[in-house]
Amino acid sequence: MIVSLVIPCYNEERNTEAFYNRCQEVFSKKYINMDIEYIFVNDGSIDKTYEKIREVYINNKDEKIIGINFSRNFGKEAAMLAGLRKACGDYVTVIDADLQQDPKYVLEMVNFLELNKNYDAVACYQDVRKESKLLVACKSMFYASINKISDIHFERNASDFRTFRKYVVDSIVELKEYYRFSKGIFSWIGYNTYYMPYNVQDRNAGTSSWNFKKLFLYAIDGFISFTTAPLKIATYIGLIAALVSIIYMIVVIIQKLVIGISISGYATIVCLILFIGGIQMILLGIIGEYLARTYIETKQRPIYIVKDVIQYEKDN
Repeated sequence: MIVSLVIPCYNEERNTEAFYNRCQEVFSKKYINMDIEYIFVNDGSIDKTYEKIREVYINNKDEKIIGINFSRNFGKEAAMLAGLRKACGDYVTVIDADLQQDPKYVLEMVNFLELNKNYDAVACYQDVRKESKLLVACKSMFYASINKISDIHFERNASDFRTFRKYVVDSIVELKEYYRFSKGIFSWIGYNTYYMPYNVQDRNAGTSSWNFKKLFLYAIDGFISFTTAPLKIATYIGLIAALVSIIYMIVVIIQKLVIGISISGYATIVCLILFIGGIQMILLGIIGEYLARTYIETKQRPIYIVKDVIQYEKDN
């Protein structure tokens, strides 16, 4: 049995070797009957991450190690896709290189799938989140909102730390879309998924490249990629604004002709213009976001570009 580990790496120079050593501790035990395929994907790191991957490869020629080096930074979604495309294991796990996701959970996920043939994948979720209350609240709001307006269900707090059977991976890589939101893709393809709690460890070294701004933009990607509800909302807002304008117009006419109240027009007109103009700009922005993504998709650019690859010799 072969288990492929897909390991996206961005500025993980100080973590790459430590991650590999930890995997050796976990998977080299005699009672574990599985071969591990390591697929390190260097996502345009600006440090010496790829050099460290190459060192691990050179110093462990008897192991199944692959190093994929991107021409620049294309993002974690692209790195995951490249690794999934390269994986040939019976089971494939996506795992980070910073050791926040302990490889010991890979054993638990694989063993669960071995014992439960009715499940096709296992996804880990944080049982206790080590984040600020503000960030936890924002994430809860995201899941609550997107589950209300999307046709597919997003499991709350589910991470990209997952193990798939090979045919599930084949389904994932069949999706060719340029803008990839993996949490949505994992849900969209279906299959029976078991959600397993896990404890997040502290980073072995370095700091996370994720911040509040990136997470916010990532959430926006999720909304736009897996629901057209914002476009429908834009229509509803337009209808409501038009209805309010008609009602206000009737009120003004009644006040002027029936009651005889003098209407001062300048402030009212300016407020209405600013209000309606603001709504129009918001709606145009929503439409523009969808249109821009359609434009990029029509270019059919590759999701990533591979600069070079180091790879163990596979048996024919």
